[in-house]
Amino acid sequence: MSKYCPGTSRSAAPVVDFTSPGVAVMEAERLLVSGRAVNTNADEVWPSLYIGNMDIAENCAEIRRRRFTHVLNCAHSSRRGGEIYDGMGITYMGIDAHDSPTYDMSANFNKAAEFIHTALKRGGKCASHYSGHLQLRVTKLYLFIEGKILVHCHVGVSRSATIVLAYLMLKQNMTLVEAIQKVKEGRGVFPNRGFLRQLIDLHIKLYGYRN
Repeated sequence: MSKYCPGTSRSAAPVVDFTSPGVAVMEAERLLVSGRAVNTNADEVWPSLYIGNMDIAENCAEIRRRRFTHVLNCAHSSRRGGEIYDGMGITYMGIDAHDSPTYDMSANFNKAAEFIHTALKRGGKCASHYSGHLQLRVTKLYLFIEGKILVHCHVGVSRSATIVLAYLMLKQNMTLVEAIQKVKEGRGVFPNRGFLRQLIDLHIKLYGYRN
């Protein structure tokens, strides 16, 4: 998959003051709420990458109809894991994340971004793995199916959105502003302030204080 090429759009993008964390959070929030799309149960925000809620994630008939090959559950728990997809050819990854400003979502950024990237590049081919709060579950694999991934949490606006924004920054060379603009073309999202601060920290790590 080709990486994001902003062309001349970066100079016209809204400006966020990354030198001041508090100001940056408020400016990112304003950007998130301006002109955002109306949400459905699952919305495409990048080719073959969808953000959705628990309703669609637990609707196996809809998962099958939409031909998802991968599911990344950002609200994984012992009651809501990957067992529901047994026999469906779904590759599953679970993150036991809490939608709390104090939760360290950044600890999951790299592994989740790699999972999404692999899903979009390879379809159903992925290895089994379990580590800490991360669960990767593989059922039957149908390698002829192109990769299509649902990233979800309970509502589909905070935890899952944070992971997708981090993916776009880490794997598609987007700044935080560019990632927000891209995602909100397809879905209205609103990560909590703690998650926004962690995304701002990621932006500074990747790009410094420039927009």
